Amino acid sequence: MPFDLTKVIRPNILALAPYRCARDDYSSGILLDANENAYGPSLPVEQEGSLNRYPDPYHVKVKERLLQLRKVPSVANFFLGVGSDEVIDLVIRVSCVPGKDKILITPPTYGMYSVCAQINDAGVVKCNLDVEEGRFQLKVDEVLASLKANPDVKVVFLCSPGNPTGTCLTHDSIRAVLESGFEGLVVVDEAYVDFVDHAEGSVASWVEKYPNLLVMQTLSKSFGLAGIRLGIAIGQPDLIQILNNTKAPYNIGTPSAQIAQEALSEAGLQKMYEYRSALIDQRNKLIDSLASFPVPGIGRILGGNDANFVLVQILNAENQPCNERSEKVYKLLAESKDVVVRFRGKEPGCTGCLRITVGTPEENATLLARLQEVLTIV
Repeated sequence: MPFDLTKVIRPNILALAPYRCARDDYSSGILLDANENAYGPSLPVEQEGSLNRYPDPYHVKVKERLLQLRKVPSVANFFLGVGSDEVIDLVIRVSCVPGKDKILITPPTYGMYSVCAQINDAGVVKCNLDVEEGRFQLKVDEVLASLKANPDVKVVFLCSPGNPTGTCLTHDSIRAVLESGFEGLVVVDEAYVDFVDHAEGSVASWVEKYPNLLVMQTLSKSFGLAGIRLGIAIGQPDLIQILNNTKAPYNIGTPSAQIAQEALSEAGLQKMYEYRSALIDQRNKLIDSLASFPVPGIGRILGGNDANFVLVQILNAENQPCNERSEKVYKLLAESKDVVVRFRGKEPGCTGCLRITVGTPEENATLLARLQEVLTIV
């Protein structure tokens, strides 16, 4: 059965006449149409760019550079959001009727899917990943059974590589959901995809084939631009247009767009690939160091290690993963050793786990030394 977008998007959104902003019509000449300050920004030092003018509502120049990088057919396949979080919120808002419809998530996974669902009064169906032996893969049959049992599910969120799992979902499992006959949207969150160093990475090119697929990416991770809050959604043009119709008129500011353009330039991409290579090298060294740790208390490193962090177990005296000890280690590192990691022990399959972001060689060396100190006293 062909995918019908009109069965997924709320009727009031389909009927929406989007706000038409000044820059939708004209963007050059003597601009006296948008009630901007003609004298310029009140800043002590002159800045590059016309900060007194509203930005391009769609930032086509940024999308043109993304087009070359992600090998997607057209700028019409891209939506830009204020981080991936705006994309998550918009997808739920345009799809789920409050108090009626639901999303499906696969814990352990990124927490904002549930937060945005609650804000939008959407239900949450949980279908845990296969966590045995730290696999963190979809239980495809259970996902499909959950979708059949919950016809009000409008959106499935799949995180690949996962957070906090650091594991890519197999392409076969993602394809199985897309080809299951599910009539809602399948959102694949690829925030960490540039750190994948094997074949099963991005599925962004699949949007040509699957009209119900939306792929989320970001400049926060591999590009090191968390501070500009620029998220990316890739999908078929009719779905992207729905998101554009619903977003705030000027959601991405001029400074963020200018920095994004620089980062996506040839020189910027070269720098990204250089840092990516260094981070993967440091990830491997960190894993090796944790695997041969000189004091007791470090357990298995879980997951596929496809991101810029590792998920490691903290063990008790009986060599069992232990939340109590893990949380003590986490707090002591932060409060007395100036090293901040993330406690993730309360999520399915993550008992006793700390999530450790890969740092520079110096940061990683400090982490390892101070972790050793803490494990000797906790």
